[in-house]
Amino acid sequence: MKIKLGMGKATMNDVADFCNGELYNFTQDGKCEFEYVCTDSREADENTMFVATRGERVDGHDYIIKAIELGCRCILCEYVPSGLSGVNAAFVVVENSVDAFADCAKGYRFGLYMPTVAITGSVGKTTTKELCASILKRKFNTYYTEGNFNSIIGMPMSLMAAEREKEVAVFEMGMSGFGEIRSMSRTATPTIAMITNIGSSHLEYLGTRENIAKAKLEIGEGLIDGGFLLLNGDEPLLADHYPDRYETIYVGQSEGCSFRIQNVRVESDGTYFDLEYRQGYIYDLRIPLIGEHFAYNAAFAATAALLMGVDQKDIRAGISSYSAGNLRMNIYEKNGCTVIADCYNAAPESMRGAINTLSSLTVGGKRIAVLGDMKELGENSDEMHRGIGEYLAEKKIDMLFTLGESGALIASAAIECGMNENQVFSVTDPLGKSSLAALIKEKLACGDAILFKASRSMKLEEVISLIFD
Repeated sequence: MKIKLGMGKATMNDVADFCNGELYNFTQDGKCEFEYVCTDSREADENTMFVATRGERVDGHDYIIKAIELGCRCILCEYVPSGLSGVNAAFVVVENSVDAFADCAKGYRFGLYMPTVAITGSVGKTTTKELCASILKRKFNTYYTEGNFNSIIGMPMSLMAAEREKEVAVFEMGMSGFGEIRSMSRTATPTIAMITNIGSSHLEYLGTRENIAKAKLEIGEGLIDGGFLLLNGDEPLLADHYPDRYETIYVGQSEGCSFRIQNVRVESDGTYFDLEYRQGYIYDLRIPLIGEHFAYNAAFAATAALLMGVDQKDIRAGISSYSAGNLRMNIYEKNGCTVIADCYNAAPESMRGAINTLSSLTVGGKRIAVLGDMKELGENSDEMHRGIGEYLAEKKIDMLFTLGESGALIASAAIECGMNENQVFSVTDPLGKSSLAALIKEKLACGDAILFKASRSMKLEEVISLIFD
């Protein structure tokens, strides 16, 4: 992970000031400035500051010497490795390099006002971020990360990459445990923050949906005074959250929502809905994605835009011009079949949404689901996978293929709930993509619609390539 600083070079003296670290400057010329930041020693060079972080499997401090060998002269770390004598480098030593880097990002941007939208949620964060950016860039010079820089390291890096001339920014914030979103929010100091939903992702780390909600609500801790926190008004775990320091706004379909989604229609060219808000209505908003759940992503983006003074015309155009990535609900025709490629990630909530999309399509042939393991679901993972199998049977999907050991639980539950066992096929080995593709090819026919969905680590897009390329 590497970025170029958006406002020009910084020095290690700056870094020490930003994060209250100890500077040890061993450079021969006394200069220790940098133009890039990286967390991978293989990307280090003489113009880059290497941030040594400790992970579950890898400790960046073990690679400081490697970074120096590549010419790196600026290093943020928790200790200087022993045996480094006569090195031409400068070190800022801190207690915790992740926390210090967050302080560094905030300090680098200090004094440059840039209204910011911060987005979190169990599913749909990236779609909402990109929808929000698609609208805002019609009125403002808008910065947003096109990649998935939503981690406790990635988000601060993204902030430091924003160019000086940008007028607004949109950031996505993911997490795996408590404290991470708090850190990112305090770094970004958003004007508007939002929680699109509370799902089942990260149950492995947080245990309960209540804990997930608590961790997500940390996004309000960095909000500027007088800012806005947008919450899903249809989620009971987010109800009655009204701190004094900022304004809480509920978005959803419930009557109590001040920005209310109404009249959702799923049609062949996208999903339509109306948005009722304090000053009136926006009718027939169209997002070019098929699925009722996408109305929520678009409604959150539209609400943020309205609060930032964007008019209805630009909101409508920004939403309708949105283009999903190749792995996220990408619907296209291939060899006479309708392909729904949604391989970016998966949780029970988004899995059901994708199945709804498949079920709603008008097709001349079969509706086929190709599903794989959903990760990070904790001790109830087996039950949640079986629940997807039950849902498939309920939606009367014609044929099912699964990949992975948890995927096999989807298949067995689908059969138990009435799906024809002759129409269900499982490959338990997650590396058995060739075998799975061969099975699918045998059954696939012109006119079929086929959905591919699993967690990112399953790389289900490789199966699509084996079938159609």
